[in-house]
Amino acid sequence: MADQGARPGAGSLPDDWPADPGLGLALNRMGGFDWNLVSGALHLDGPALEVFDLREDEYDGRGESLLSRIPQDEAARVNAVVGQAVEQGTDRYATYFQIRCRDGSMRWTHTQARILRDERTNAVRVIGIVRIAHHDLADAAARNELDAGRRRLTEMVERTTTLLSHAETVHDVIKVLEDEEALGHLRAESVSLGVVEGTRIRLVAQGRNGPFATELQYTRIDEPYPMSEAVRTERPRFVTSREEFRNAYPLLWPHIEPLVVSSGAYLPLIAQARPIGVLAMLYPRHGDFSDSERALLVALGSSIAQSLQRAMLYDQEHDLAEGLQQAMLPRHIPDIPGALTAVRYRPARIGRSVGGDWYDVLQLPGGRVGLTIGDVQGHDTDAAVVMGQLRMVLWAYAAEGHPPATAMARAAAFLHELDTDRFATCTYVEVDLATGGLQIVRAGHLDPMVRVADGTCGWITTTGGLPLGLAAEFAGDGGIDYPVTTGTLGPGDTLLLCTDGLVEEPGTDLGDRMKVLAEAVRTGPEELPDLADMLFDRLGTQGGGDDMALLLLRRDARAGASPRSRTRPGPTP
Repeated sequence: MADQGARPGAGSLPDDWPADPGLGLALNRMGGFDWNLVSGALHLDGPALEVFDLREDEYDGRGESLLSRIPQDEAARVNAVVGQAVEQGTDRYATYFQIRCRDGSMRWTHTQARILRDERTNAVRVIGIVRIAHHDLADAAARNELDAGRRRLTEMVERTTTLLSHAETVHDVIKVLEDEEALGHLRAESVSLGVVEGTRIRLVAQGRNGPFATELQYTRIDEPYPMSEAVRTERPRFVTSREEFRNAYPLLWPHIEPLVVSSGAYLPLIAQARPIGVLAMLYPRHGDFSDSERALLVALGSSIAQSLQRAMLYDQEHDLAEGLQQAMLPRHIPDIPGALTAVRYRPARIGRSVGGDWYDVLQLPGGRVGLTIGDVQGHDTDAAVVMGQLRMVLWAYAAEGHPPATAMARAAAFLHELDTDRFATCTYVEVDLATGGLQIVRAGHLDPMVRVADGTCGWITTTGGLPLGLAAEFAGDGGIDYPVTTGTLGPGDTLLLCTDGLVEEPGTDLGDRMKVLAEAVRTGPEELPDLADMLFDRLGTQGGGDDMALLLLRRDARAGASPRSRTRPGPTP
């Protein structure tokens, strides 16, 4: 008898609160209760307190306080019964449940109640009686059978609820529906999930009977199907015989007839007072559903509806953020005379959205090319927006002819002026493809890596500055300063820039992972696209679930340069 449907603080108690159960109930050892669903107050009279083995000074008038006496599985079952009565518009309910007495023993009780509704038919109050009912269940065999069935259903409810609580995407919800340890205990022949899309229902999952028929993938809400009826009426639809399937749903019957199916339960999934989907379960048995089964299914439908709504919002938010991020990344990488390039990017689902990794290749005057790669802190739409702004700012400053250190310093100042709490790491490399000259500026990001044409491979040690967004806070009177590391990229040498998602792995030392990456680059394929694919396939599956970005540039092997001027990678960390 938890506080289901209560809206604390909304309104006051009625004038006739609490209801007087009368002397007759007390004489028959029946206690009375009055549960106000608007305020959440739950009044228990003296005999009712005795039923719950409570003293008057132990009870504060709130339904939650009874949870110390009602085990979790019993409370869930009572809530299911009450929830079914409230949702289906009935005005009465009754159920048996156990309580735990102060000495630890279990006591069977029975409650009967009447639901009062306001002028809009909203349930606002429950008035009823509760009594000790141990003798009602004196028959040991019947009690054991009831307990066994309750344990089975309780285990199913607990597992399903636990799995649903971890479901983040619609695909995760579908996996719960397919779990044999969860809804499999309902012994349904098939479990299907439909999602409401405008005036249609789209089937997104179907269980053991294989994929749904093509013509049933989309059905209109106004069509004569049980799923459509459950959505239209916002009430469960229980079909109890093959004859009912054939007579009530002639369009569906050709698909039901070849199956070993004789009954079905169709549950509207309602969230925030509107149907967002429908759950369908088909059974081989013939006959009606008991009150407890209906109550259980309605309660499960409510849990699935909440998880489905959360998952749909998650997918929408992720798709929006991922689309925004993709829109802000370069649509194509320009062909660079004198060099070959390859880029790879893989978003990862983290938290509620995507991250802020980015890359760019800028063709500059005088045979130069600018390479940027960076990572904005966070995994949400704000990170994607800041990423897009930083990418464009760096591109603009570099295109205007500013040297790398100036471009990075101005990007840091720009991020500081955005008045955001986000910071970003970034590496900007400018390559003169005619001479192989390198200018490297690093803001809290990973060093670049180079694979020399002779097979030597390692990280280029560079002097770095603070991440963008933090640098302005620590800058002195002279402003933000980013040191420049110079060197040479020889003919046939390959430069690699990446974000930390490619090297980080939870529980693994970063230095060890950087050695793994260096070895993979050293022994990887010669062709640049194949090398990029291999790195993502080999290291991406082991990463920590972060976004990953990779940028490779190889200077034309026919370009001339003095071997003595070539930048040799330092020892692998």
